[in-house]
Amino acid sequence: MGTTWHVTYLPGPQTAPPEQVQASLEGLLVSVNDSMSTWQVDSEISRFNRGVVGSWVPVSGHFARVMAEALRIGERSGGAYDVTVGPLVELWGFGPVQPRMELPQTSAIDAARNRVGQQFIEFDGELQRLRRLRKVELDLSSIAKGYAVDVLANALSEQGIDSFLVEVGGEMRVAGSSPRGDAWRIAVERPEPGARAVALGIALEDIAVATSGDYRNYFELEGRRYSHSIDPRTGYPVAHDLVSVTVLADDCMTADGWATALTVLGADEALALAEAEGLAVYLMRRDGERIVPLYSSAFAPWLEQSTPTQ
Repeated sequence: MGTTWHVTYLPGPQTAPPEQVQASLEGLLVSVNDSMSTWQVDSEISRFNRGVVGSWVPVSGHFARVMAEALRIGERSGGAYDVTVGPLVELWGFGPVQPRMELPQTSAIDAARNRVGQQFIEFDGELQRLRRLRKVELDLSSIAKGYAVDVLANALSEQGIDSFLVEVGGEMRVAGSSPRGDAWRIAVERPEPGARAVALGIALEDIAVATSGDYRNYFELEGRRYSHSIDPRTGYPVAHDLVSVTVLADDCMTADGWATALTVLGADEALALAEAEGLAVYLMRRDGERIVPLYSSAFAPWLEQSTPTQ
């Protein structure tokens, strides 16, 4: 996935040696990568994207589970989340190409938008297959890291490991107690370009957390900043004041996907949708030089034992 991964766990009396645990987890990561990496020409997703439009393609259990959740979040977010947004991401210079030195033409944006839309993907969950109704391409990078976290977390549980922290590319899931014997302390980063600072420390047990923001990956042109978060409904980078979204959920795949969707929506719409969906969400919006926090009612219980540093 072009990123790093990290696991901390407390072994039980019957836990295998660390080298064996690591090898088993690495094997699972390889299987997820082989399924959903757009950087591998022979991966399952790459083969699907090269396939014939209109033809049904059988998919693996990994792929089917992620597609079902991705399409659900896309529908519930009103199209703010869309796993076919890749052509727009590449057009704006946030794909595997050099950053843009000029803005794309309107005609190019319109052409790319014609290749975007999850409504052109038909998914048959019962038979575990899907097909394209138009020449769109899938990119699951906005949710696959979260799914990989879940795969590793479930594997640790199956090995009798009850206390762990699993992290892939910044998305994570915790269970049980930390090595200190208390809850895991997770930092929510303050959205400052070029700096590393903590906005909030949260005590977590048996839950997943994912964060999305526009303060790390962007470019500036003629005095204006262009975020890597592209709104698939308009074809343009988001231009609102929402700079960071943190989502808590039972599984990391769901947290990961929703963090991306809410980032696209902007603070007011994101908070309203979080309330409607019962999501535990912590938002940060920029007001001039200030960072203003907002949170959903489902997130409030975690603030009672949090450590604010703003």
